[in-house]
Amino acid sequence: MTDATSDLLTLQVWLSPAFPVGGFTYSHGLEWAIEAGDVVSAVSLEAWLGDVLLHGAGRSDAIFLTHAHAATTGDDLDRLAQVIELAAAFQPSKERRLEATAQGAAFVRAVTDTWDDGGFADLLGRITPHFPAPLFPAVPWTHAVAVGVAAAVAGIAVEAAAPAYVQAFAGNVVSAGVRAVPLGQSDGLRVLKRLAPVVRRIAAEAATARLDDVGGAAIRADIASMKHETQYTRLFRS
Repeated sequence: MTDATSDLLTLQVWLSPAFPVGGFTYSHGLEWAIEAGDVVSAVSLEAWLGDVLLHGAGRSDAIFLTHAHAATTGDDLDRLAQVIELAAAFQPSKERRLEATAQGAAFVRAVTDTWDDGGFADLLGRITPHFPAPLFPAVPWTHAVAVGVAAAVAGIAVEAAAPAYVQAFAGNVVSAGVRAVPLGQSDGLRVLKRLAPVVRRIAAEAATARLDDVGGAAIRADIASMKHETQYTRLFRS
């Protein structure tokens, strides 16, 4: 088995819906968008998700993942701590912070318990003092940053990890749409196929983006995550 094949298999496991991070319980505000009538079909789901990827969390997460990977590879713990803290602070609502950090913490636990040869646990021990109590009850891992760090520790290239993560993010939102609009499975797959060039573009742009380039304009999606907090009936946690 080649190293590239081994890395691909690892990413497939880490970013699979079966990996225990609870991704299926989050919709990234999509549930409110459906309730509000913004997303009612495969076409409107593709438009909504495309904007989130290009102008919202998809782009920002790819940049955070890339910089977390670089800081870990360079063993620059001060820089890594900055990325971790900024990624957590960047969440625009209570539910989006829960979505990002709950999945991040679950990912860290799962990788440490099942997929680590000691390197990941060692890094966790060395980064924790950068987040002293009581200011930080725990290291505020977001999912994107945790995946970037784990990939770097495992020797997986960011060129593989970044698009795989963005694709998994898109797949999770599409899955929520298939269940909540509702849509057929075939419609969901077509949306994912048509968004594949967007995923590649985001990952490629993140490779050269500065941390200062993080930012977004998916304002409706941010508002959706806030509105979802008081939505009367909810299937999802965000």
